[in-house]
Amino acid sequence: MDSKPLVAEFIGTFALVFIGAGAGAVSGNIVAVALAHGLVIVAFAYAYGHISGTHINPAVTIGLWVSREIETTKAVAYIIVQLLGGIVAGFLLGFLLSGQGTSLGATVLAVGVTPVQGLIIELILTFFLVNSVLNAGVSNRAGIMAPVAIGLTLAFSIMMGGNLTGASLNPARTLGPGLASGNMADIWLYFVGPIAGGILAGLLYTYFLKSSE
Repeated sequence: MDSKPLVAEFIGTFALVFIGAGAGAVSGNIVAVALAHGLVIVAFAYAYGHISGTHINPAVTIGLWVSREIETTKAVAYIIVQLLGGIVAGFLLGFLLSGQGTSLGATVLAVGVTPVQGLIIELILTFFLVNSVLNAGVSNRAGIMAPVAIGLTLAFSIMMGGNLTGASLNPARTLGPGLASGNMADIWLYFVGPIAGGILAGLLYTYFLKSSE
């Protein structure tokens, strides 16, 4: 397997977690956090889209695997390097922000939000994200504007869900800061919710929305 896509996925996921979680750690402003994540998606989709497709999210990779847009071996390799990228970013943030007393942007449930509610929020928002990846990006219907559509989808999803669940939509985004901060509360839902959302988006695209042309 060509190593270039794996390097691109590692760097892209590292950047998403380092910038996105970092913005959450030092800012806390939901609009700033949403834009930080969204802009990373836009920038790296243009930079690395031709190399790896810029999934930088296991839920996206699984959604594309369900829709038969990526083979199993490659999908597994992508997921491994994405998780590693998130972990490295999380621990580097832990080192750089060690004196700031932050949670490293770890995604946690807000007070009053139950795990079931959090799971549903993560599922729905990730569905929106993977839906945009497939219908704007993979289908090539949006052309050169696809990265913008995908980045905006992530941004508006964080604006809605950020104060409820942290709006991870990405197991790698949660895992890195979670491990580095030692905050692993309800981490299962940040895997199950996004993966389920990605699978649903993949099935919808494959069996209903995908063009037959």
